Amino acid sequence: MFNRFLFLLLVNVAAASFGFAQVSTASSGTAQGYLLGPGDVITIKALGEPSFDVEALTIDEDGKIMIPYSELPLVAKCKTERELQADVVKAWSKYLKKPQINLRVTQRNSRPPVSVYGEVRGQAQKFDLTRKVYLLELISYAGGVTEKSDGTIQVFRTRPPMCGESTFTADWQVDPGAGLSVPFKTFSYAALSQGQENSNPEILPGDVVVVTKAAPVYVIGEVMKPGEFSIPEGGLPLTQALAMASGTSREAKLKAVKIYRRKPGSANPELIAANMELIRKGTEKDLMLQPFDIVEVGKAPKSFTDYVMEFATGLPSRIPIRPI
Repeated sequence: MFNRFLFLLLVNVAAASFGFAQVSTASSGTAQGYLLGPGDVITIKALGEPSFDVEALTIDEDGKIMIPYSELPLVAKCKTERELQADVVKAWSKYLKKPQINLRVTQRNSRPPVSVYGEVRGQAQKFDLTRKVYLLELISYAGGVTEKSDGTIQVFRTRPPMCGESTFTADWQVDPGAGLSVPFKTFSYAALSQGQENSNPEILPGDVVVVTKAAPVYVIGEVMKPGEFSIPEGGLPLTQALAMASGTSREAKLKAVKIYRRKPGSANPELIAANMELIRKGTEKDLMLQPFDIVEVGKAPKSFTDYVMEFATGLPSRIPIRPI
């Protein structure tokens, strides 16, 4: 179901324009700079020679431009502004003595933005990349992951690298059976944060990054803070789930905690009983919860001591009186 959602998401990315805020990650201190591509628009100015000036020149689909006073087109694809400017200077040196050229990109259309979805603290966003950017930095720009993340990040590569920025590796998957026709790979946010090798890939224009949401479990009954809780990366033991609910109440029935679990092909859930007293003593193994489990902590029947305590503290006495 989740893969189907991602497939529809990718279709929408390709077919429509987003209404989210754009954030550029440009940096003037990078060594390489922006690499030109088909669809980019450039302006060329020749100092003191207005007849050579070019306004709004679009790089064609072959990655080339045709400038005045040049018999052959110039290759612009995968070159920086400075490299293409040097080519223009060389071409015009036949007609101008020491030409002083100013070339700049006025529209960057060759690279689609990177889209970030899912459990990030900022809203879903798109980022225009004008330099090399890696996954950890991009997630940071998006505000970091939320507490509802399951600790995994999926990167979908919707188009091949234009200028050889990166290559696909054998562990990038394609899953046509799930409706996905683009390569993707799943990364661990914990490994990413720890700087583990191969956990921080370069993000390319057009990539779709999805921070996946953790599946929930529900804790109800005699706990201090009942509610929905997310299963973190690595799983969620029953003891941890009860701790996330701020522990059990004094009246909790710990010997018979009930877990209702979805049963494939059946409308009735599977019932699992857990003895928390034995689990805490270490004589019984802790249970790992599964997505959408419902943990119910029942209420233990009151003992005679409980009634005495209520009476001593001034609470209404409900000591059962049997008729003689």
